[in-house]
Amino acid sequence: MNLQSEDVPGARLITVGEPRIDASAAIQFKDKMRELTGDSPPRVILDLSQVDFLDSSGLGAVVAAMKQLGPGRVLELCGLTKTVQKVFRLTRMDSVFVIHENTDAALSHSAAS
Repeated sequence: MNLQSEDVPGARLITVGEPRIDASAAIQFKDKMRELTGDSPPRVILDLSQVDFLDSSGLGAVVAAMKQLGPGRVLELCGLTKTVQKVFRLTRMDSVFVIHENTDAALSHSAAS
């Protein structure tokens, strides 16, 4: 699972460098997210702009990544493709996560907060 992590002011930006988060990748995704967020700042931004496909296992893995952050830390999403955005909308997970249009919007939200 190709995840790139970068600390930016007030947050950790994690970019998914894979076209799919599905049943075959969900466990690797969760493990890698746990590794990358163990010592993260309170705000974690997950860039999904390269992800073209997300199934229910992938969605569950994203939710699990949010839950493993624990209290006092938040997982925000950005760069959702139309297909991935549809999954979040249909499952109403778009009301659970803060979703930004792109990384620039997510980072400027950080500066405004």
